[in-house]
Amino acid sequence: MKIIGLIYRYLRYLRKAKTKYHVHSPFVYDFIVKVLQDKSHYDAYDTVSALRKELSRNFSPIEMIDFGSGAGKRKYKTRFRKVTDIAHKTAQPLKFSRLLYRLVNYYQPKQILELGTSLGLSTTNLALGNKNAYITTIEGCASAASLARENFDNIGLENIRIIIGNFDQALPDFLKKDQQSLGMVFFDGNHRKEPTINYFNQCLERVNNESFFVFDDIHWSTEMEEAWEYIKAKEEVSITIDLFNLGIVFFRKDIAKQNFILRF
Repeated sequence: MKIIGLIYRYLRYLRKAKTKYHVHSPFVYDFIVKVLQDKSHYDAYDTVSALRKELSRNFSPIEMIDFGSGAGKRKYKTRFRKVTDIAHKTAQPLKFSRLLYRLVNYYQPKQILELGTSLGLSTTNLALGNKNAYITTIEGCASAASLARENFDNIGLENIRIIIGNFDQALPDFLKKDQQSLGMVFFDGNHRKEPTINYFNQCLERVNNESFFVFDDIHWSTEMEEAWEYIKAKEEVSITIDLFNLGIVFFRKDIAKQNFILRF
């Protein structure tokens, strides 16, 4: 039934999605032309593609801890999974993976936070997008974080710090210790309504006019759609862009509040 619901939500998205010819906001039009529709081939694409291939050929098992799937008294699940299976399940579709790179490459955020490292594919896109950025990525599973660190070291990425821990504890600790504004936050570690809203509200205290947030799987479930509606309605939010797989949020004070659903 979940897949049927997802198909229905995607068809609904297609009916509402607009192209650049229906957008009258100069800021969003610029985003479409210079980021969304950028057809350039960047070296970073090859680097990430090589990493994806390497992980897809790795059949070694590692112990995975999932803090976002627990229910009732059990707050997390553990099991052994092959690296190749994790890579196939967690890797962003290629066009969205490359979009993450282009977002960072174009807007050049200096302080980036990622919730959900997994094997480090998305983190690599973020790090390559701005090699001068300071990137913090939080991961609940130590074995996944260890493999991600190996991947970063092999590529030569030195601007990434990994924090291992449950988001519920690690995020407030990080925000308390690091008082800098967050240029970008990528929410990709918990696909439930209440945690998504809680993490959003915590990070909201660190935004400035140039900040933007990216949310993964905003239409994955009714819960996530409800979280997305909550985020869109927040007073601090000026522009939201719905790409079905990803939701992007801007906080520009000089732009009137608008919500866009764009075809991608």
